[in-house]
Amino acid sequence: MSTVDHWQLPDGVEEVLPAQAEAVEALRRGLLDLYRSWGYRLVIPPLMEFTESLLVGLGEDLDLLTFKLTDQLSGRTLGIRADITPQVARIDAHSLAEDGVTRLCYAGSTLHTRPKSLLASRSPIQLGAELYGDDSLGADVEIVRLMLATLESVGLTGVTLDLGHVGIYEAVLAKAGLGGDKEKTVFDALQRKSVPDLRLALADVEPTIAALIIALVDLHGDEAVLHEARELFAETVPDALAGVDALQEVACDIRRQLPDLDIYFDLAELRGYHYHTGLVFAAYVAGSGQALANGGRYNDVGAVYGRARPATGFNTDLKALVALLPPAPPSAGAISIPDVDDPVLDQQVRELRAAGEVVINSLSSTPDPRCDRELVEQGEQWLVQPLPADDRA
Repeated sequence: MSTVDHWQLPDGVEEVLPAQAEAVEALRRGLLDLYRSWGYRLVIPPLMEFTESLLVGLGEDLDLLTFKLTDQLSGRTLGIRADITPQVARIDAHSLAEDGVTRLCYAGSTLHTRPKSLLASRSPIQLGAELYGDDSLGADVEIVRLMLATLESVGLTGVTLDLGHVGIYEAVLAKAGLGGDKEKTVFDALQRKSVPDLRLALADVEPTIAALIIALVDLHGDEAVLHEARELFAETVPDALAGVDALQEVACDIRRQLPDLDIYFDLAELRGYHYHTGLVFAAYVAGSGQALANGGRYNDVGAVYGRARPATGFNTDLKALVALLPPAPPSAGAISIPDVDDPVLDQQVRELRAAGEVVINSLSSTPDPRCDRELVEQGEQWLVQPLPADDRA
């Protein structure tokens, strides 16, 4: 007879134990306060929605990441969110429907049918910020700066900002006239930076245009990449230059405030290609094999909710951020109290807890292991005293 380990969790799904949970929650509170100071208002979308609103127009990748189930009340298909960003876009377009610029932020659990990368969690706690109603590069720069401020407030150093622009690839692709399965094949090969596969896929494309697509593989590095791109595209694909210029302008604006920031350009970076419509960006730190935060412009998403709006934003995983932080110093000890009914004691406990102290009732007369002090009755008062060493667990 087989046995089942009832304590096991699915691969890639983790529980968050007290020490980490405390760090995650402290980080969540601090970052949401940071976003509030920038003018971003908190929203809390539902954990699940009808798939018609959760996934419509968002591409195959998100569909495959989403767990689906049948609603017992309506019989319709529900999806457990794999990404909160589309939900916030719906809130902006439909629930709020405000004029002008709208800034929103959020934090909540998501669930993926499979990990996005080898080291990624299937149950990330997604936190992010979105800006709607402004199509300027200034809005993109604000979001990038807020993403960098997020990592700075966490205490992470040695950050590299990765910048790309899907408009460059779109302009070259339009020149090649690719579509359908051929486009998917080229896109996949480009993401893998596989030149042999690209050559095979582009065998029947005009050689000059095919060479430009293949050239995207090597267009990554410092600012010299932008100069090289201008020379490549100036005559054959001039429409691509708008994306190159946008990258230059964004980088210059970011460097005005952060002159020492390492900025890396990658013109073959097409993260969320079928979702994003312009600038895409990500932040990396040394020692981490995956982006700690990423985002981009996605102007077309709101249209499926009846109100197309310019949009740009970023998100990160709180659990991934906490995993990079040094161990927190031991927290201040707690105060033990006897399990007695005394109005004076109750008042003293309320005052201590209001002042931020942890006060724990000794139900079994044995102090909690976290306690290093105790409330001791002296006359008609209860005073905080060091807990005798013999009484500590």
